[in-house]
Amino acid sequence: MGKKQSLAQRVTIWLVEDNIHFQKTLAELINETEGMRCAFGFTSCEEALKTLESSEPPEVILLDIGLPGMDGVEGVKQFKAASPSTNIIMLTIHDDSINVFNALCAGASGYILKDSSPENAIEAIKEVLAGGAPMNASIAHTVLDLFTSLAAPKGNYGLTDREKEILKLMVNGSTKKKIAKQLFLSFHTVNTHLKNIYIKLQVHTLSGAVSKVYKENLL
Repeated sequence: MGKKQSLAQRVTIWLVEDNIHFQKTLAELINETEGMRCAFGFTSCEEALKTLESSEPPEVILLDIGLPGMDGVEGVKQFKAASPSTNIIMLTIHDDSINVFNALCAGASGYILKDSSPENAIEAIKEVLAGGAPMNASIAHTVLDLFTSLAAPKGNYGLTDREKEILKLMVNGSTKKKIAKQLFLSFHTVNTHLKNIYIKLQVHTLSGAVSKVYKENLL
C-alpha cells in the first residue's frame, strides 16, 4: 500500500461560508477526498482577502453568495483581481438566477446549490479543475443568451436616467430597500419607478427585466 499523499500534492481549497455547520461539513468531506485539502475556512470575504495577502492562493474557492458585509458577487471580483488563476465556485441556498449570473459575469467558474448533496461540491471542484463550469441548465441558457446578444443594438424604451439608474442597481442584485437608501428615495418612490420600468420594458417580473437588459444590451 502506497504512502499517504502529501499536502503539497493535493489541490488546495478555501471555504468562505458563514454557516459554520455547513462549512465544517464541506471541509471534512474535502479533506476525506483523495487529492484535495481544505486549507482555510472563513466566514467573510474580508477575512479571506486579508489572508490572501500573505498566503499562497488556493486552486479553488467555494464562496457563499449571501454573506454579511461584502457579498459573494463583489467577493468574486476582489478574489479574481488578487488571484486570476483561482477558480471560484459559488454556493447559494436557492436558485438565485440574478446573483448567480452576476457572479459568473464577475469571474466565477460555476455554482452549486446548498440544498444539493455535499458530494455535489466535490464533483463541482473536479469539474472546474478539469476546465468545466458546473451550473444548471437555466443559468447556462442565460449565459448563452448573453453571448448571442453582445452585438445587439441597445433598445430604446424611453427609460429616464433615474429609471436606468434603478434598473442597473436591481440587475446588480440590490433590493428595493437598499436602492431607496442609496438614492435617498422613499421605498414607495422606488416601487413606482419599478412599475414604470416594467411597463416600458413590457415585462411583469424582475427576472424578465433583467433578461431583457442582457439580451438587448440596455444599460
